[in-house]
Amino acid sequence: MSKLFETVKVGRYTLANRLAMGPMTRSRAQYDGTPGELAAEYYAQRADIGLIVTEGTQPSEDGQGYMTTPGIHTDAHVAGWRKVADAVHAKGARLFIQLMHAGRMSHPDNTPHHRQGVAPSAIAPNTPMFTPAGMQDIPVPRALSTAEVRQTVDDFRMAARRAIEAGADGVEIHGANAYLVQQFFAPSANARDDAFGGSIANRARFAIEVAKAIAGEIGADRTAIRLSPGITLWGIDEGAEGPALYRYLVSELDKLGLAYLHIMHQGDEALLADIRKLWKGALVLNRPGRPREQIGADIESGLADVEAYGQMVLANPDFVTRLKTNAPINLADRNTFFGGSAAGYTDYPNLAPQ
Repeated sequence: MSKLFETVKVGRYTLANRLAMGPMTRSRAQYDGTPGELAAEYYAQRADIGLIVTEGTQPSEDGQGYMTTPGIHTDAHVAGWRKVADAVHAKGARLFIQLMHAGRMSHPDNTPHHRQGVAPSAIAPNTPMFTPAGMQDIPVPRALSTAEVRQTVDDFRMAARRAIEAGADGVEIHGANAYLVQQFFAPSANARDDAFGGSIANRARFAIEVAKAIAGEIGADRTAIRLSPGITLWGIDEGAEGPALYRYLVSELDKLGLAYLHIMHQGDEALLADIRKLWKGALVLNRPGRPREQIGADIESGLADVEAYGQMVLANPDFVTRLKTNAPINLADRNTFFGGSAAGYTDYPNLAPQ
C-alpha cells in the first residue's frame, strides 16, 4: 500500500498521492444548478486525497437529468464552483469537474425548463427515475439532429472553459454509466444512420469529438474521460462489438494526450489489460465494491496509476489518514446519498485526535 502515498504525474499536475475521489451525484445544488452552500465544505473536507473528481455537472440546460444537480454554464455556476475550487486548493488537492450530459436519463419534471430529454435516438431506457412527484417512467427522448449533436459538442467545449474560469484544474468527460456519451456507443440507444451511428467508428465519434473540442479549448493535459466498458445500466447494451468499440475508442483517445483515462471496471479483465496496453497516459481505475484489504493492489501491479474510491471517501473525509494508520472505516449511509442537508454530507466524523 505504500505506493498509494507516492506522488504521481497526471496531465500537467503532480498529485500528492495516488488516490482519487470518484464522482458521486449528491443532488444538493440550488434549483438553478449553482453548487449548494455546503459544497465547498464537503469537497474541502476530503482534500487530503490527491485528485477530487466532482459530481456530474451538466454542460447545458438540456444536459440535466436529475433534480438539483449542478451546472457549469452560467455566471452563477462559475461563481459557485469558484468557492469549491478555492477551498480544495487551500487543502492541496486537485479538482476536476466532471461534465455529465444525462441524455435520455432525464425527466421534464426534474429540470427548470421542463423540456423533453434529448438522446442519440428516440428510444426510451424503459426505467423509472425519481422526480418531485415520486418515481415516474422516463419518457421517450427527442433524437438530436446532426447539427444539434455538433452543438452539443460545442456545449461541452464551452462548459470546460467555464470550469477553468471557475478555478478547476481540469474536466473529466462522463462517458460512462448510461449517460449521453455512452448512449452513442450502444446500439440499444443509438439507431442513427448519420456520421454518429452504425459502425464502431461512428458510434465512438461523439466521444472523440467532445474530447478533441475540450482539449483544443483548455489543453489536453487538463482534459480527461471516464468510461465504463460493458455496463448494462438502464437499457444500455453495447452488443457483441462492445469490447472492439472500446479498443478502438481508447486507441483514438490515446492519440490526444489527455490527462488521464478513468475506467469504472465491470469485470472483463482481458479488456482491461488491453486498455492498459493501448493507453499510454495515466490510468485511473475504479472497482466498485472493492474491499479495503485490496486497496493499492492495482497500483502495486502496475495496472493503474491512480485508484478511485467513492463511498469510502464519501463516508471518511480523512480517508488517506485512515489508510495510513489502518484505522476503522466509517460506513456510508445510503439513505442520505441524494438530496437533503448536512446529514450524510458534511457531518461524517474524522478520527479523534490522539
